[in-house]
Amino acid sequence: MQQFQVPQFINIEDQIVGPLTLKQFLYLLGGSAFVIVTYSFLPFFLFLLVGLPVATLCSLLAFFKYNEQPFSKIIFSAINYYLKPRLYIWKNIPPPAHKQGEVVKKMDAASVPTLTESKLSDLAWSLDIKEKTKR
Repeated sequence: MQQFQVPQFINIEDQIVGPLTLKQFLYLLGGSAFVIVTYSFLPFFLFLLVGLPVATLCSLLAFFKYNEQPFSKIIFSAINYYLKPRLYIWKNIPPPAHKQGEVVKKMDAASVPTLTESKLSDLAWSLDIKEKTKR
């Protein structure tokens, strides 16, 4: 029988660039590129106002986990929470009311077929004969 190696840690991402995963590397690369561009083209005061929050956000996206959940998932869940309605009220839709001209048909007791004594005895006799013929 052949032996195969079973992967063990399939829920852990591969480390591509040093100790960083591909996602972490791309977050840091994009954030640092944005910070370098803002530092080059904006005055220092505007760079601090724009670049510092972006650098913080990219660092959080790359490294921060809360309750074993990545920060990107936390942000996505928060956005969904604020955009979708949080209160669902059951709206009972009443059955449609009958119009005045519409007549509701009710089954009368007279329309149900009745069995007379003779019909019942005939039915019982036919069932008895079927039982006797099966034996």
